[in-house]
Amino acid sequence: MSNNDWKSRLNVVYSTNPDFVYETAQEEEPETLPPARQDLRVWLDRKARAGKQVTLVKGFVGSEEDLKELGRLLKSKCGVGGTAKEGEIIIQGDFRDRVVEILLKAGYRAKKAGG
Repeated sequence: MSNNDWKSRLNVVYSTNPDFVYETAQEEEPETLPPARQDLRVWLDRKARAGKQVTLVKGFVGSEEDLKELGRLLKSKCGVGGTAKEGEIIIQGDFRDRVVEILLKAGYRAKKAGG
């Protein structure tokens, strides 16, 4: 047993079978919807950010890898930093109009939301 990660075996009963393999539940990543079926909302936010504005893109349905790739595209087109995690993309600064324009050109359904 090369992987001795005890946390993955919590609440598992001991087995005397030397060939026994613990089965742990794997979280399935959601299937990434095609851009035309994505319904993205672009927000302006400054809560808990020391007064700095950020552009939030919410509503992405898909894998974390595809989310990061879309975040990379937006950051490079806007020329600023940001992050992509937990189903949302954060772009530093107020780039709502530009982000919506980029998303529409890429085939996504996107529109500005409150904020």
